[in-house]
Parts: sequence; C-alpha cells; structure tokens
Amino acid sequence: MPAEEQNGRFLSTAGLRARGWSPGMVRRLLGPADSRRPNPHFPTAPQIRLYRWERVVTAERSAEFRTAAGDAARRSAAARAAALRRRKEVLARIAAEPIEVPRMAPARLAALAAEHHAGWGGHGGPGGAATTPPDSPAPLEGWPSDTPTATARHQVDYLLHHLTRYDELLRGLRGSTGRSAAAALLARRVYAAISEAYPHLARECERRMPAPGVGPSCG
Repeated sequence: MPAEEQNGRFLSTAGLRARGWSPGMVRRLLGPADSRRPNPHFPTAPQIRLYRWERVVTAERSAEFRTAAGDAARRSAAARAAALRRRKEVLARIAAEPIEVPRMAPARLAALAAEHHAGWGGHGGPGGAATTPPDSPAPLEGWPSDTPTATARHQVDYLLHHLTRYDELLRGLRGSTGRSAAAALLARRVYAAISEAYPHLARECERRMPAPGVGPSCG
C-alpha cells in the first residue's frame, strides 16, 4: 500500500478506485487534487494526484456518493454481462463454423508449400509475420528445409495461409481472457481439421495445438 494511504493522510486515484470511485465521481465530488507527487515508477509520467483522507471520507458519507456508486456498480455489471455475452456468442460461432481445408494430393500440397515457403522468405509471412492462429506455438526456426519435420511445417503454414479468414470470427471480442479462449478454440478446430484432411500432418498440428486447459474444449 502506498505511504500516503498507510498514514491515513491522503488517498491516490488508485486508492480511490479501490474504494469504488470512478473518475467522474472524483471530478464531481472531490474536484481538484489536494496534493501531487511524482510517479515513483515512471518519472516522466503525469504526477499522481492525492486527496485528503478527511475529504474522501466526508464525501463517501453523502447521499450523492451512494447514488453515484450504485449507478457505477450497475454500469460495471452491465458492461461485464455484455462482454460475457459477446464472448459466448463468438465461442458458439467458432464451435459451429465449418472449417474448410483445401484438399489436394499430398505431392501437390508439398510442391505448393515449398513454393510458398520460398516466396515468403521462409518466415511464415511478410516481414516475418506469423501465419498460425493466435495462441499457438510458433513454427520451429533454424531447421533444415528438407527434413520431414520442416516439410510438414511448411505444408501446415501453407494451409494456414488459406485459412486466415477465420480470424474474422475474433473481431469485436474485447478482453485478453475472452480473446485467448476464443483464439485457442479456433486454433484447435483449425489444426484438427488439417489433421483430418492430411493425416501425415497430424504430428505437426499436435505440436502447435494450444496447451490443454487453454480455453474451452472444442468437443
């Protein structure tokens, strides 16, 4: 706990948030800060605003504070419920969306994958951008390009390059937890579909599969 909160003389804006104050409530009920101090962690950051403990406690006893705090709590709960609803909707869409993997003879896939790998500089995308779904392990780097492992890696990369439209399912999802779960589900479904279409790539897909317990099961 910051020193100004330990000695009971001042509360910082962080301390006010912990007590249920929103920025709007601070502006309306407390007004300008009583003191300021430099940020101890980031010297170039704006100074920390401090409010006298007595003023804070007095404001918290007012009917206006209780009304504002209740309104803020309801808005926060509504926002959390809306975020949870969006997350469930996205997960349901990902679980139901057909994953259409391009089908071709293994020799044809190998040839196209080698061409794709050479054309993209061997880094998975322009400027080294990854082509794997979010939250999946990165392809192994530094392996000889003619080994079975590298060949499988290139083929999976090539197929993922044609499945990038599924990233659109993640749009509009906010919050790292919800997005991580959705991305993990998407990755599992994509890799499972590739493994089903091309059994010889199952081992590489399994290597890239998100770790167990990351997000919900794809069923």
